Amino acid sequence: MADEMPRADEVINLTVDEVAAGLRAGRILLVDVRELNETSAESYPDAVVVPLSAFDPAAIPDPQGKQVVFACRSGRRSITASVAAQDAGYPYNHHMAGGILAWKAAGLPTKS
Repeated sequence: MADEMPRADEVINLTVDEVAAGLRAGRILLVDVRELNETSAESYPDAVVVPLSAFDPAAIPDPQGKQVVFACRSGRRSITASVAAQDAGYPYNHHMAGGILAWKAAGLPTKS
């Protein structure tokens, strides 16, 4: 994936299973960077929405010790968000590989 996206090697890939387990355990703050029209149609349960089109890492709520993990539709925008957050000085270097497509393929729940 590093060949496809600049600086993707600066972002740690987590699987949907790792993210789901982290959410259940209260260790992860999931930040969905899809646009509002996408999240209003279908969203991750318990995710915070910070659309990439107006992305400001300061808009992410205080994770209170949780690991911030970015997510999107397929995993591309979440890498972009992670790099942007790192450039702004935040230690947010994790994303969920495969996005909501992989989430649904794993049989995990979404909200409509």
